[in-house]
Amino acid sequence: MVVPGGSSAIVIGATGLVGRECVRQLSAHHGFERVTALARRALPSDLVAAKVKTELVDFDRLGDRPEVFQATHLFCALGTTIKQAGSQDRFRQVDFDYPLRAAELALAAGVRHFLLVSSVDANPVSRSFYLRVKGELEAAIEGLGFRSVTVVRPSLLLGDRNEFRLTEEAAKRLSWAFPRKYRPVHARDVAAALIAAAALDRPGVNFIENPAIAR
Repeated sequence: MVVPGGSSAIVIGATGLVGRECVRQLSAHHGFERVTALARRALPSDLVAAKVKTELVDFDRLGDRPEVFQATHLFCALGTTIKQAGSQDRFRQVDFDYPLRAAELALAAGVRHFLLVSSVDANPVSRSFYLRVKGELEAAIEGLGFRSVTVVRPSLLLGDRNEFRLTEEAAKRLSWAFPRKYRPVHARDVAAALIAAAALDRPGVNFIENPAIAR
């Protein structure tokens, strides 16, 4: 099935690396007439477009704004790192609690397809706290009952960040040496994989693993 004209998208995490690319590519996609970015702050000027609307939200009080979840597709690119979050509890809040609450509200509002940016090796029983939380979120979303769920599992993300990351710079230079499963991928390719899956709108739960992302 190909997504019909008149579909609409919500993007959460719209100011992040993958989220920005989702907004940019969705705004140019003929199948989506409306794109709503849920964010804490205004979008960068280069993402402003006629069919893109920004809704400023408090992620601790998403339930106060159920009307902003009316769409056909929700793209969840919300996430942080434990270093940025400052603690495991805060990391879990951003990477598990917020996306799950958004998913619950989206389902209640009639969203049929939930598309999630997860991580390579996400597993709810992983010894890694980061990968365990990612895996727990995948399982929780799968259990909600959406008509369609797409989970993309990228490795290290490349793209234009606001801060310098030594690990990423090293990965750019050595990407040829990585096994395909762990090869770094560009954020624009992750977004493109998500939007292609949204356009197909295949029912059920579908995973896009890292080797299938890179062009």
